[in-house]
Amino acid sequence: MSMTDTHRAIDAVWRIESARLIAGLVRMLRDVGLAEELAQDALVTALEQWPHTGVPDNPGAWLMTTAKRRAIDRLRRHKLVERKHEQLVHEWEREHESAEAVAERTLDDPFGDDLLRLIFTACHPLLSMEGRVALTLRLLGGLGTDEIARAFLVPEATIAQRIVRAKRNLAKSDVAYEVPRGDELAARLAAVLGVIYLIFNEGYAATAGDDWMRPGLCEDALRLGRVLAGLMPREPEVHGLVALMEIQASRARSRTDAHGAPILLLDQDRALWDRLLIGRGLAALEQARRLGGELGMYALQAAVAVGMASGAAEGLALVDALGDEPSLRHYHLLPAVRGDLLARLGRGEEASREFERAATLTRNRREQAMMRERAQACR
Repeated sequence: MSMTDTHRAIDAVWRIESARLIAGLVRMLRDVGLAEELAQDALVTALEQWPHTGVPDNPGAWLMTTAKRRAIDRLRRHKLVERKHEQLVHEWEREHESAEAVAERTLDDPFGDDLLRLIFTACHPLLSMEGRVALTLRLLGGLGTDEIARAFLVPEATIAQRIVRAKRNLAKSDVAYEVPRGDELAARLAAVLGVIYLIFNEGYAATAGDDWMRPGLCEDALRLGRVLAGLMPREPEVHGLVALMEIQASRARSRTDAHGAPILLLDQDRALWDRLLIGRGLAALEQARRLGGELGMYALQAAVAVGMASGAAEGLALVDALGDEPSLRHYHLLPAVRGDLLARLGRGEEASREFERAATLTRNRREQAMMRERAQACR
């Protein structure tokens, strides 16, 4: 295997294993920052050794073993005399199994407990939404600081500060590394789903820049949603979010032309829609329905487009009822949807004004151009 091939393999392994590796280390160390640092150290060691020794049969276990040894060295070198650290070192040294067997056992987590705890920790409500998103993409998406910065069109230093601040706040507040129970679970799960939804939306309709879509973020959000659905199979709203993302992602190839300009839904080439993703989305929606209770906001978005199903007038009534919502006052898609419904009702001048307003509210240049074109067409 060439050096280039080995580095590609290492990158692929890191994308797959990093979240479980960090999750396992956090469980042992109760420190998100230290766990990520040790995981990165293990990655650097892999980059140094694997080009010469080859990729091991169980790369995840190799990384865990290396990170665990680094943790023991770190604790010894800094002479951390706190009882919990002393106990950690003694426990690890007393284990009779080989280090590789221990690492394999750590990564062999059929119920995903470690990973689930890490998801809830990274999306903790005490963090700002920007901090939650950056930390989630870093710890669970395996993205580098530079990749996250490029995705959100902000300086790399800004993302780095958000991640550092988030980890510092978690440590300072001594956040429990656990999945919440009882009544607290619903509120905390809503925060987790909100982060994944925001990541997907930023990829599906970028808020700024020249590109209308950032497919990489959609893929990251989909991967996180699927993992969460596997870890929490009895939560209908998790399946609802997955359904929404799968169905929306199925149209990705048809949403822009050869020059990157947006193509509206009614003008899209349906032959380009991904039938596999549509099937997965419908299956997830059916699973949400089977679990009983009222469908949540994500499942409803996946299941119903009122303006299409019941007519433009009824859709317009619903949109108008949202006009006083403070959180939607500067949301560009509200006047865009209203403009579309007005146009379908033959109220061209009103529709044109709504599209012009939508153009002033979005920072995405592709979207601005499309809104102004639609405003002109309505006149």
